[in-house]
Amino acid sequence: MRLFPRPSHFRPASFFALFLLTCAVSLHSDEWKARHALVAPNGTMTLTIPPAPSEVFFAGPADPSDRSWLAGLEAWRKERRTQLRLDGSDYLNPDLAWTQRTFSQVQLLVWDRSLYDPETRRYTPEKFLAEIESRLGPIDAVLLWHVYPNIGVDDRNQFDLLGDLPGGLPALKKLVDDFHRHNVKVLFPVLAWDSGTREESAPPWVALTQLLKEIGADGINFDTLESVPADFRAASIAAGHRLALEPQFEIRDESLAWSTLGWNDWVTWEDVAYPFTPMVSKTRWLEPRHMINVTDRFTRDKTDSLQHAFFNGSGYASLENLWGLWYPMNPRDAEAVLRFTRIERAFAANLVSPDWQPHAPTLQSGVFASKFPLSERTLWNIVNRNEFELDGQQLRVPYEVGLHYYDLWHGVELQPRVNAQEATLSFSLEGLGFGAILATNENTSSGSLHEILSFMAERSKKSLREYPRTWSHVQQTIVEIPPTRPAATPPPGMLKIPEGDFDFSVRGIEIEGGNDPGVDVQYPWENSPRRSHLHRLHLHAYSIDRTPVTNLQFKQFLDATHYHPADDHNFLRDWSNGNFPAGWDAKPVTWVSLEDARAYAAWAGKRLPHEWEWQYAAQSTDARLYPWGNDWNAANVPAADRGHTRAPLSNADAHPQGASPFGLLDLIGNVSQWTDEFRDDHTRAAIIRGAASYQPLGSVWYFPQTYRLDEHEKLLLMAPSRDRAATIGFRCVVDAP
Repeated sequence: MRLFPRPSHFRPASFFALFLLTCAVSLHSDEWKARHALVAPNGTMTLTIPPAPSEVFFAGPADPSDRSWLAGLEAWRKERRTQLRLDGSDYLNPDLAWTQRTFSQVQLLVWDRSLYDPETRRYTPEKFLAEIESRLGPIDAVLLWHVYPNIGVDDRNQFDLLGDLPGGLPALKKLVDDFHRHNVKVLFPVLAWDSGTREESAPPWVALTQLLKEIGADGINFDTLESVPADFRAASIAAGHRLALEPQFEIRDESLAWSTLGWNDWVTWEDVAYPFTPMVSKTRWLEPRHMINVTDRFTRDKTDSLQHAFFNGSGYASLENLWGLWYPMNPRDAEAVLRFTRIERAFAANLVSPDWQPHAPTLQSGVFASKFPLSERTLWNIVNRNEFELDGQQLRVPYEVGLHYYDLWHGVELQPRVNAQEATLSFSLEGLGFGAILATNENTSSGSLHEILSFMAERSKKSLREYPRTWSHVQQTIVEIPPTRPAATPPPGMLKIPEGDFDFSVRGIEIEGGNDPGVDVQYPWENSPRRSHLHRLHLHAYSIDRTPVTNLQFKQFLDATHYHPADDHNFLRDWSNGNFPAGWDAKPVTWVSLEDARAYAAWAGKRLPHEWEWQYAAQSTDARLYPWGNDWNAANVPAADRGHTRAPLSNADAHPQGASPFGLLDLIGNVSQWTDEFRDDHTRAAIIRGAASYQPLGSVWYFPQTYRLDEHEKLLLMAPSRDRAATIGFRCVVDAP
């Protein structure tokens, strides 16, 4: 599958030389700083370079009273709309009207434990909504994320992985319906870079549109793209199911006409911080009906992005489960989102005003306002960029008899000081805080205005500064592996690993997260999850399988126990009629979940290895990088499989020259192997070791694998049906006396 054909003039060598030079200059942010090789092993790099701030924002005026600044913006808009020949028909389409009211969006990973209960095998959207809305207030949409970072663990493409979610498409349709009952829209992503896995028979815009129509979903998020291909709009129209199209970055081309929603990392450059004077989104200025949901994922204090979102009349996208790293919004930021999205939702009509005036005049230095006028009422969104509180005179506006002024942030009516035809409004603004003023002749005794005033009056009794701005990681625990009955001599097919001291040194290779606490896993002797680990262990003797468990051995288990998992989707997917293909006796069994592997081990009187036991058996005590030594030798492992569809695995004993010092075979390069499971309140994950021969081409964003013995892979867990993979098997351990 290729979303965008390669231009005929494409030259890989010159392109990547230029690309890497550009990366050296441009990729400075904590978000976009490469935490992996800039060029993938296949020589392809697909990471989108975020545009420079000047390309997507207008800087604020040096002097807010300078009328020429706004006149310049208006002239640019008129010229730019003419250049792009923008057609606003999609913004008038009633099927897409909801996008203009999407002020709070959450990216929800399917692996988050608040969404799915593997014990009851049910989705739990009510549990998720209760938790998130208790902190952020009502949400308008979820981006249900089902692909990265697990995509690429085998040859299933992004569409396969959607259908492999627990219960398949019928269960997904019920999940979408449940969200709809709570007035929450549901979007799914499309990955332009997924070009190395199984090729889809239909174009991606057709394949995904049909899937989303079947489950009743509402929109598509375009991961890493700032321009949405028009084919997706056409496919949506042809299917009779209009989907909202949401790029990741600020739009700079004609696709603004059919992209009514945006999901934006606004400032993600380490050396380009948000300025003191708020910037103006060019996309919002060009088309105020385009709703942007700003996001700021790897920042612990989101004040800057929150104030810029509110100033621009935009919504906010919360990303707290970052691929298994729980990166919570601090309580102050969460409360700010709860309050300002409540105001924006109540006055959504104002925020699409074609007469929006950014940087409307204010009276105090460091206070900035956007004015959103309608004929019957005017809204000002206000931010205080100073770190100190400001009280007293803030706005001076034209006075009209019968007009009432409300401080929406505090839920009270203001009494203006009238001087001739001017009204001066006084109110307080917290340091780095927010304000909202409404001028209207509406009746406040009932209706939506009364409701929002009552809500904000009660909420503002506690100031934002009373909410902590602190951030902390969550604690992980390792799932216990009960010991086996001791065996004095190794059982058949197992090798004895002697007692000894071992410097267990290993590093996670997650693509994102840098060195933040919470990345990777937390071993029992550590006080936090972290990427790099070093600990001296004393290991008692044990026996371990010489090879991974084979298809023949697993068939013996099935024949003896008649084991069949309750969640059986993808169970032994390569088998047929209860048996493996001819000639596969000695190949490692795959398409077995962690639970399936544990069931086999229990039947055999064995258990799965702890990761450090697996590594000790593979490495011995000399810290070697590969089972055979410190120098890579491709002849010691199966050839890398880089096709769109995977080839059969090698036999588990096919490469005796790749044996470890203790004689173990097939440790790396053929099949990944289950070891420990880790859990926190939001994520379950397993450490798998060994890496598989299957290595899809096309992107560094595919599931990262490593053959090195001092590195490991973390696979997020959801349910057996989804966790099973064509590339993951296991070997077992028996304790010694």
